[in-house]
Amino acid sequence: MAAGTAAGTALGMAVLTWGAAAFDAALGAGRRSWRAAAVAPFREGARLVVQQRRRTDRADVLLTRAGVVALPAAALLAAVVLPVGGAPVLDLGAGVVWFNAMEVCVWGALWLVGWGGNAVWPLVGGYRFLAQGLAYELPHMFVLITAGVGAGSLRFADLVAAQRGLWFVVWMPVAFVVYLVSAVAMAFWGPMGQPVGRDVCGGVPGELGGPDRLVFLAGRHALLVVAAAGAVPLFLGGTAGPVLPGWVWGPVKTAAVLAVLVLAGHRLPVVRMDRFVQFAWVVLIPATLVQLLVVAVAVLP
Repeated sequence: MAAGTAAGTALGMAVLTWGAAAFDAALGAGRRSWRAAAVAPFREGARLVVQQRRRTDRADVLLTRAGVVALPAAALLAAVVLPVGGAPVLDLGAGVVWFNAMEVCVWGALWLVGWGGNAVWPLVGGYRFLAQGLAYELPHMFVLITAGVGAGSLRFADLVAAQRGLWFVVWMPVAFVVYLVSAVAMAFWGPMGQPVGRDVCGGVPGELGGPDRLVFLAGRHALLVVAAAGAVPLFLGGTAGPVLPGWVWGPVKTAAVLAVLVLAGHRLPVVRMDRFVQFAWVVLIPATLVQLLVVAVAVLP
């Protein structure tokens, strides 16, 4: 049973990651047809597999590849506690804590890639992500705590059970919006894409080529998938829904949130890190604290 659940989670992650990459290609330059967009991830993957690896002078190859591999690994490890299609692979009592810990591993992964290349622009991108992480992580943690307080538990199954009468998104709207902001920041996507910005020649993965770049890009899309999947048990009632069975509703909700995140990457401008840091401390953190206070008062016996 556990092996089947793990295989299903991995397969679901792979399908949704392909879907995110295909939707991104459909919205990208040239406005490709849906048929061309569907095969675009496979074409890009085939091109990168046969491409020669790029290496700068005196690069630390071990650190770089460790960071590259850690990116999709962190996404997959975060997914094992999410009950998207039913029971999770690991039903941990502190599943929310595990989920957040795997997200923080992304910090180390990007820093290793940025540092290991022994080049200026990847290092600048790494520093940008650290600044971004310091700005989004605190409100992100408050959001997770708010959902945990509302359910009285840090176990994802308990969070889903607590939403049988009313989804958390209805009476925690601020927390939900802040979660979506932190989701794109975690995947350094769209408006939070300065760590891989063109103004720094591609930033963190700027010196990556071949299979290394393929794994890095796949990991980035997988992080976006995990962030979208996390919103389902946290705020959208998990697998609950009318008519369709629960194992269908989970992936459908995940795909809907994922589509919003991918679309935001093409519709919203990139935010400067200094302004985002100021916005996080002046707006996001106070807003999440007020939301946490309201929820705490509401659930008091």
